[in-house]
Amino acid sequence: MSGPRTLPVGEHALLVELDSAEATGALHAELLRRRATGTLPPLREIVPAARTVLLDGVADPAALAAQLTTWHIPPLEADVRETVEIPVRYDGPDLADVAALWQVSEQEAVRVHSAAEFRVAFCGFAPGFAYLTGLGERYAVPRRATPRTAVPAGSVALAGPYTGVYPRSSPGGWQLIGSTDAALWDPHREPAALLTPGTRVRFVPRVAR
Repeated sequence: MSGPRTLPVGEHALLVELDSAEATGALHAELLRRRATGTLPPLREIVPAARTVLLDGVADPAALAAQLTTWHIPPLEADVRETVEIPVRYDGPDLADVAALWQVSEQEAVRVHSAAEFRVAFCGFAPGFAYLTGLGERYAVPRRATPRTAVPAGSVALAGPYTGVYPRSSPGGWQLIGSTDAALWDPHREPAALLTPGTRVRFVPRVAR
């Protein structure tokens, strides 16, 4: 496995490419630690994705790229922030299909999902939409063959190795296993997004109405 690869983006940004989601999460956590302790050169934004981290607003991208090659990046550890608990009614129309893919009962599928500790790997697709890891490849599921034209806001869904919660109604092809009333995106809240990169998340079962 190789180390981080850096690419200049314009005059004041740097794109760091990594080999895995785990390495990306570890680098993101290290960047946040260094920024918090004042040992990271000033920059405007740190934006993680599946296997990249964008560093924007960097005064000297070449110098920072050189620094990155000398860093020891420890494995990803538990976030010091409190875990966000999201109440879920496991009433999704695709729950039975997901259980069948996992070769378990629907009740066991709920237990597996609600027992996992998730972490926000990155955000995208829509304001407030977070891609959460935690189930592992054993429970990865394909997207639906035919996407829905409208997925209800608050839908808890699976696709590939990720879990996500739709912050608003939109088209989507993820497998819907539940629903929540949690406000994923509130422009009047600071921060507006309930889930931000690095946040730990647990889904807490609630009785379906």
